Amino acid sequence: MKLFNENDIRSNKIYKNVAFSFLLKLIATIIMFVMVPLTLTCLGSYQNGVWLTISSLLIWIDQMDIGLGNGLRNKLSISIAHQDMDEARKMVSSCMAMLTCIIIPLAALLLLLIQVTDVYSFFNVEPDRIPTLRTALQAAVVFVCMTFIFKLIGNVYMGMQAPSVSNLIIVLGQGLALFSTWILLKMGNATFLNVVIVNTAAPLLIYIVAYPVTFYKVFPSLRPSLSLINLRSALSLGNLGVRFFWLQIAGVIQMMTANILISNLFSPEIVTPYQIAYRYFSLVLAAFTVICMPFWNATTDAYERDDIQWIRKADKRMGYVVILLGLCIVLMVAISPMIYNLWIGNKCEVPFGITLMVAIYTFIIIASSRYSYFLNGIGALRLQMYMTVTVLFFIPLAWLASHLTHDINYFLAVMCLCIAPSWIVNKIQFNKIISGKATGLWRK
Repeated sequence: MKLFNENDIRSNKIYKNVAFSFLLKLIATIIMFVMVPLTLTCLGSYQNGVWLTISSLLIWIDQMDIGLGNGLRNKLSISIAHQDMDEARKMVSSCMAMLTCIIIPLAALLLLLIQVTDVYSFFNVEPDRIPTLRTALQAAVVFVCMTFIFKLIGNVYMGMQAPSVSNLIIVLGQGLALFSTWILLKMGNATFLNVVIVNTAAPLLIYIVAYPVTFYKVFPSLRPSLSLINLRSALSLGNLGVRFFWLQIAGVIQMMTANILISNLFSPEIVTPYQIAYRYFSLVLAAFTVICMPFWNATTDAYERDDIQWIRKADKRMGYVVILLGLCIVLMVAISPMIYNLWIGNKCEVPFGITLMVAIYTFIIIASSRYSYFLNGIGALRLQMYMTVTVLFFIPLAWLASHLTHDINYFLAVMCLCIAPSWIVNKIQFNKIISGKATGLWRK
């Protein structure tokens, strides 16, 4: 059975993007596998755990766009489907203006908080082990906040049904970060501060280079302009973006605060084995994302053109993909001790319990995302937004489980428990919409 139909233009775009994206993910995987032992060598288990915790906090900044990025990609797909390039350019201009207005006060607030608060207590870090922690945080915030504005470029490519180009930009940033970290190690300057700087500045540099390429060569008709900033377009993006924002924040609360909670409830050193296991299984998650990402905007296009049959066929094929990736996860669990030994040697030990629980967590994400990618493309976000209330229980339940058991495996079990309900609801809602039986809240 063929996953894509070569005679279908929409499916053909997906095929090309998936093929190129798989190549990029292979490169990204190699970078990740090299980066983990490299940073462990540079920083050691303790400082590496702190850096991983900081990097998880930086994800919060990326999500502060109130969903504008995802709103833009949906609105661009709709505008392109209706061949309205003027409106598309207004959307891009308005989105960039709003991102700038959001990030400037946010950056100022974060820099002030870093200066006046006890960051060592917050991260549960001993001052004598990382004396440059405050400076590293300030540098990271500046670079990530600047990247926040330019990452709109990736959303433009995704809205134009070219997510592989967005992936290329990300991989180039990761590659530059790896190369810079290696240079630091060879020069004997791989301090905590320097590692943080090169890893946060590298993506920004790639986006700055990508800006003129994107808007002066590839998509000049979408180039942002101050004269095209439009309140109506901004409000349109905001209305849709707020729903995406809530979905993003829910994911951040659980997935990205896990490092902070583990560092405080257990130890910064425990963050490292958890992240190693997470990055190991992120290979499967990355493969799934490569396949599903093009379906988001292709679904928007199909839904706008009332091509429900195409969506049904695409969902059926996704079912086979989920089964295949589930089997891959089982195999990865079985061979994980051998892989860890080849990957990181004796630099860090990853308990089997952590590996198993992260594997279960990864599969639940995949099974749920199979439906949420289609629902996002259709614009059915409200019920997904309401379901994020389950994540609000994550922090108190994780704290309770940790204090009662002092076992990180129960902490990870709480993570799985909090995302499972969304999997069930997403499946029910998708089936109702596609069968034409959705009413009330199920349609939104």
